[in-house]
Amino acid sequence: MFLLLFAFIPAFGQGQVGTSWREPMMSLTGEAQATTYHIKYCDGQKRSFQKEIDSLLAEIDKSLSIYRPDSEISAFNRSMSHRFKSSHFYAVLKKSAEVFRATKGAFDPTVLPLVEAYGFGPTKQPKGALVNVDSLLQYVGFQYVMFDSVSVVKQKANIRLDLNSIAQGYSVDKVASLLEAQNIHHYMVEIGGEVRTKGQKNERQPWTIGIENPLSPNQLQTTIKLHNRAMTTAGNYRNRYEANGQLFSHIINPKTGEMEQSAILSVTVFANDAITADGYDTAFFVMGLEAVKEFLVNRKDIDVYILYTDDAGQLKTFSTDGLKNL
Repeated sequence: MFLLLFAFIPAFGQGQVGTSWREPMMSLTGEAQATTYHIKYCDGQKRSFQKEIDSLLAEIDKSLSIYRPDSEISAFNRSMSHRFKSSHFYAVLKKSAEVFRATKGAFDPTVLPLVEAYGFGPTKQPKGALVNVDSLLQYVGFQYVMFDSVSVVKQKANIRLDLNSIAQGYSVDKVASLLEAQNIHHYMVEIGGEVRTKGQKNERQPWTIGIENPLSPNQLQTTIKLHNRAMTTAGNYRNRYEANGQLFSHIINPKTGEMEQSAILSVTVFANDAITADGYDTAFFVMGLEAVKEFLVNRKDIDVYILYTDDAGQLKTFSTDGLKNL
């Protein structure tokens, strides 16, 4: 199961039937990967794919969950190498390497030792315990992980992977692919707040997704019309705790080993697929607003909506031009 932070309130609604929209709207809800999912799609045959979706999500969980001792990633973390048993581990590692290189290490899935030390991982580390960052940083570095389509190998002992910050986006994409293989052309897939859509909700409305106000959680800051795209969010205002007068957040800078202290409250990323959006949202949070702006000059395939506070503590927003009409 994955424990991730999500800042979406999906603004769902039943599609209205029109002359060109005679296919019924199917709706599936359930629990998987330590969170919930909501899936809507138009299907003239009124088919339910819940059994297939639950099976797929359980399969991904058995490959990528650091909370399962029998998962592939847990087996790798306990050893120096691992031969893949499914396609999921390799696919997520491949995208992770791409984002790691593109962000110059702002996204690094080897932060598990730090995540655990701060009390956010699967171990029972006491929350608020003192963390010896210098001793743990030597075990952080995705450059020490080598892999091909067959296996993955560590080049340094004690390196351990945590793919939670990208695996749920991958899960969304796999469910979307399952629906498309069944000739579903209008759908919305949401797992734990990570969203991907295709087509429209009905002939008059696109899929509309809400983004929370981080200063007033459960209230909408804005809504986005999402068409044939994915969106995911990273933020530091939910998955956190206070101990010994210090605020502990689950977002950790892999370069410094410190919990990220930033004026940014949440970063929502839009991309063609959910795994790409999910890979970049935490990295952008770590990079900071100005660095993200510079990065996106050459990445027109990605849009962002960032919520942050100014020097006076007022909530501010930044969005890329690709979102202006949405």
